[in-house]
Amino acid sequence: MNNRLTAFGEFLLRLHSSDDKRFLQATGFTPWYAGAEANLCVLLARLGIQTQYVTRVPDNDLAAAGIQQLKGHGVGTDHILYGGHKLGLYFTETGNFIRSTRVIYDRAGSSFTELQPGMINWDEVLQDRQYFHWTGVAAAVSASAAEVCAEGIRKAEEKNIIISADFNYRATLWQYGKAPSEVMPALLRPCQVAVADLDALKIYFNIQTEDALSWKDRFISACHQLKPHMPHLRTLGMSFRLQEGDNLLYTGAIMHNGQPYFSELKIAMPPVKEPIGTGDAFTAGMLFGLMTGEDAQQTVNFATACGVLKQSVPGDWALIGKDEINAFIKGGISGRVSR
Repeated sequence: MNNRLTAFGEFLLRLHSSDDKRFLQATGFTPWYAGAEANLCVLLARLGIQTQYVTRVPDNDLAAAGIQQLKGHGVGTDHILYGGHKLGLYFTETGNFIRSTRVIYDRAGSSFTELQPGMINWDEVLQDRQYFHWTGVAAAVSASAAEVCAEGIRKAEEKNIIISADFNYRATLWQYGKAPSEVMPALLRPCQVAVADLDALKIYFNIQTEDALSWKDRFISACHQLKPHMPHLRTLGMSFRLQEGDNLLYTGAIMHNGQPYFSELKIAMPPVKEPIGTGDAFTAGMLFGLMTGEDAQQTVNFATACGVLKQSVPGDWALIGKDEINAFIKGGISGRVSR
C-alpha cells in the first residue's frame, strides 16, 4: 500500500513558561518546535508512515534547528520553502484543573503568513501521495495562506488523493477580515477524512446539538448534520473530555462509512500538565489506522490511546511508538517501571 502523506501548515517555535510559572512570573522559557501539521507528521513518521511536510520558514538557524529535529524523527522536509524573516511563535503557561493552560500567539508577519499562490509546486509536492492533510490553522493565519491551502486542495482533487482535514478552530488567529464561516466550508467540502469538535462545527457550519443528549448521541447528530456540507466525507473523528463525578475522562469516536464507532478506552485522566498536541496525536492515530487498513473499531481505539499518551509527553510532539500504544490499549495507565 502507498502509505505516503503530505501535510501543509505553519512550523512554529513554542516558548513555554518554565517551572509552571505564569507569564507574569516568568523568569525563563523552554523551547519546543510545534505546529499542528508538524505534530501529526512526527507521530505518523514514528509509526512508519512516509510523511512529507510542506511549509515556509526563514533561512536562519532557529528554523534550521527545528527542521533538523523533524528529520531526526523521519519527517520528509525536501519541499520546505525558505523566505521571509520570521518564524511563527507562540507562548504558553501551564494550567491545571483549576486554571486553564494559556496561549499567546505571535505569528503576524511570519514567513508562512506571507505565502502567496504559485509559490509551491503542488504537482511535485503531491507526487505519489496517498493523503494530503491540512488544518483550519493554515487557513486562519492570513488570506494568502488560505488561498495557498485552496491550491493544494484543488491539486489533490485533480490527482484523486485522499484529502484529510482537522477543523482546528483558533478564535484569536482569524484577523484578516473574513469570518471562518466564509472560508472554511468551501475548503472542507472536498475532504474525505476529517477530525472536528462540536465548537468548530458550530462556528464553521452553524451545526448545533442538544446539550441534553449523551455525548454519543451528540456525536451522531453532528455527523448527520455535517454530511450535506461535506458530501465526500467517509470518516469523521472526534475526541472527548467528559466530566463524570470527580473524574475527567478521555475517549473518542469515529463515524466511518455511515456507521458510528466508539472507543473501548475511556480513560480517567490524572492531573495533566501538557494537553497541547493531544488532538494532533488523536488525528495521527486515526489516519494511521485508515492508511494501514485497520478496522474502524481498532482505529478509534488506537487514536484514543495516542491522545491519552501524548498528554504524558512534554512539548507538542507525541514521542511514542507503536508497541507502546498497543500495550496501553491492552493494559491502560500503569505506574510500573518498564525494564
